[in-house]
Amino acid sequence: MAVRVTRVGSPRSKGEGLRLGTVRRLPRGVRKTEYATRNYFDVWFPELAPSEKLVSWFLSKPWTDQRWARYVRRYRREMQAPAPRHIIDVLARLSYQANFSVGCYCEREDRCHRSLLGTLLAEHGAKIAAARAPGRLARKGPRRRVSPGGC
Repeated sequence: MAVRVTRVGSPRSKGEGLRLGTVRRLPRGVRKTEYATRNYFDVWFPELAPSEKLVSWFLSKPWTDQRWARYVRRYRREMQAPAPRHIIDVLARLSYQANFSVGCYCEREDRCHRSLLGTLLAEHGAKIAAARAPGRLARKGPRRRVSPGGC
């Protein structure tokens, strides 16, 4: 049993379990009935996504190490609020009883809140599954434009 940190839309790992989409926005151009079958997520879970304000700020200018460091501090501060903190505690404990994953659309995990969320889960005692090689977005059916717009 463990929690995985993954890119939503990537092929699922064997035994991955429930996939939680910790994203602020739903995928555009995808029917709700297709979220799970197209490997996005089984449950939309925006409570662990960065705020719209934080995402807008981060995407408003080119990425720099200094800008990323500020983003990290601000996201971690947002996750210290009571509701997200309790959710992280629950997920950390569930990681010992069930397989599930948390994820986001971003291509670069090192510049995505999902890497920070994985760290927060570990800090709260979660059992984290070993990382696998990054997958490409799964394509099933007709090709549609899916523009997640960041975290």
